[in-house]
Amino acid sequence: MTAATHSTLFPQAPDTADAVLEGLDPEQREVATALHGPVCVLAGAGTGKTRAITHRIAYGVHAGILQPSSVLAVTFTNRAAGEMRGRLRQLGANGVQARTFHSAALRQLQYFWPKAIGGSMPRLIDRKFQLVADAAATCNLRLDRGELRDAMAEIEWSKVTQTIPADYPYAVAKADREAPRDPVEIAHLYAAYEDLKRDRAVIDFEDVLLLTVAVLQDRHDIAEQVRAQYQHFVVDEYQDVSPLQQRLLELWLGDRDSLCVVGDASQTIYSFTGATPDHLLDFRLRHPGATVVKLVRDYRSTPQIVHLANGLLTQARGRAADHRLELVSQRPAGPEPVYAEYTDEPAEAEGAARRIRELIDAGVPAAEIAVLFRTNSQSETYEQALADAGVPYQLRGAERFFDRPEVRKAGIALRGAARFGGNDSLLDDVVDLPSQVRAVLSGEGWTSEPPAGSGAARERWESLAALVSLAHDFAAARPGATLGDFVAELDERANAQHAPTVQGVTLASLHAAKGLEWDVVFLVGIAEGMMPITYAKTDEQVEEERRLLYVGVTRARERLHLSWALSRSPGGRPNRRPSRFLDGLRPGSTATVGRTGTAATGGIERGALAGAPAVRRRTQRTPARCRVCGRTLTDAGEMKLMRCEDCPSDMDEGLYERLREWRAVQAEHSGQPDFCVFTDRTLMAIAEARPDSPAELSRIPGVLSRKLQRYGTDVLAICAGQEGVEGDESD
Repeated sequence: MTAATHSTLFPQAPDTADAVLEGLDPEQREVATALHGPVCVLAGAGTGKTRAITHRIAYGVHAGILQPSSVLAVTFTNRAAGEMRGRLRQLGANGVQARTFHSAALRQLQYFWPKAIGGSMPRLIDRKFQLVADAAATCNLRLDRGELRDAMAEIEWSKVTQTIPADYPYAVAKADREAPRDPVEIAHLYAAYEDLKRDRAVIDFEDVLLLTVAVLQDRHDIAEQVRAQYQHFVVDEYQDVSPLQQRLLELWLGDRDSLCVVGDASQTIYSFTGATPDHLLDFRLRHPGATVVKLVRDYRSTPQIVHLANGLLTQARGRAADHRLELVSQRPAGPEPVYAEYTDEPAEAEGAARRIRELIDAGVPAAEIAVLFRTNSQSETYEQALADAGVPYQLRGAERFFDRPEVRKAGIALRGAARFGGNDSLLDDVVDLPSQVRAVLSGEGWTSEPPAGSGAARERWESLAALVSLAHDFAAARPGATLGDFVAELDERANAQHAPTVQGVTLASLHAAKGLEWDVVFLVGIAEGMMPITYAKTDEQVEEERRLLYVGVTRARERLHLSWALSRSPGGRPNRRPSRFLDGLRPGSTATVGRTGTAATGGIERGALAGAPAVRRRTQRTPARCRVCGRTLTDAGEMKLMRCEDCPSDMDEGLYERLREWRAVQAEHSGQPDFCVFTDRTLMAIAEARPDSPAELSRIPGVLSRKLQRYGTDVLAICAGQEGVEGDESD
């Protein structure tokens, strides 16, 4: 492994705003540069949405338009927030707050509690299971563990939909939601749970949001203080926002519209928790002046996998299906998805394990393979099959990497060696960083060869091996780095929850796999009764199951295996059939549901002026080509000039200098850097094209509608040779 191969793991931060934009496609660049007013990004799976929004924040910071401390980016999981923080750090946008809704709300609640309420804030409970069990006992309800989990889910749904106990039966009926017990019983249990919390002076995670909303609603002085701190908001996975989270977002915003939301209605898979895509789909109605950008270029998956993903949605129904995005793969062709039928579930697990063993033996890293299933109860069969095949694995949703005991101990050992390494005999004969890390971790249980079999010993070794591998990558990317530098990198990664890769096949539920990707994915148990799950009764529930399978398919980059079993156990009746979602897609089957609606293609919809109809403008989907030699252009700078860097230029040097002088005056008047008016590349493109009309000027990359409206008259006058153009003093 060379430094060139892995230097991208530790990239140097860009030093200019233009450098932030390098490598973005046209739609991603539009997201990154649309820093004013409301923006809605409809981003299909694998289209680089996190890349687009983090570059948007970084571009605003480098351009001096956004102050890092005034930006709040919110998402739904600690892992996603950690990834966002890590990317922003790599882009030089330090100081930006990237948090989950709950984390952001909790910080505000803790800070303002003494001022808003007084006294000490109640203790936050991590888990509500025991409290729900105690509440059930006070109601004389005998519930087993499964029933208690169901009741807990109903309480959580009620709170995020802002439903009080007395209104629960009515709310369940209105939402066409199937309650696990008599709704009146659940309402009584919910009320008892709330009473117990008050008696014990504790709050749960949903209370964090409810209380923060209450404080911001009741105390306008506190709301204004929060709004003074945060001027710009970015919301990831907006299709998963609950009514309560939407209300909190509205209170953060106040009467401002500096908001960018990102989501995909076709990946709405958490409606059972209160999430709804309506906020995403209605965004343009609430914000008529919004810019809407659609990302459909799929950089993750091969055309064969994308074709299957698109095919799943062509048969979908409902509002989310009406707004589906037609993905366009940007990758070379790969193998067709593989479909396999087995007699029973153990045979299906053995078949998957056997194929995984072959892939690993052929050189595919175990960490680039995943087995995804509908329910966690399916995991045990695959754990056993992989262990029997000698395949290492890790369970997704288990303890976070930097919280693992062996990782915490390794961090302490590495920190001690960095401070007092001169007195450590383990380091006497090693000089390079990877050797030092291996030497230190050998005292913690790391060996050059993994232990046999699976289980806890193998999992501990995999954790330490991930640290050793990270040390190799870090040293390759930063020659001369010390052990202290590596410890600092680990600390930053721990704070950002940016874990290194653990070598082992991932076992995860489809819900837990959201936001992740692998080279090879095995989708198992794709049979009626499991996909869709038996208790999906209504059309809406069945469509969510279809979207869940869509999420699973789009996790795969290169290879996809789909399988099902005809019976649950050996010797059982073979009365199962493949999922209806595969009808018309797998070989030998026919579609049972006709196509509904038309998929949206990529592009940009500009915000309408007040009272004016929305004007739709789409970017060209054809590749950019050099106007001199005809070669396809991929470099952002070359695309702006519409020619290769080394092709001859017909630029008017005198015009270019006059444009530069005019730009300097504009920048001085507005108090912005020169490139915020127009970049050097854009001025070069103007000097080469010498436009003589607004239409010609607007076709030059970098001349967006806002800049055309503001600067177009001056630029065209300069191109026409008119002297004495005055600087714009509108700012």
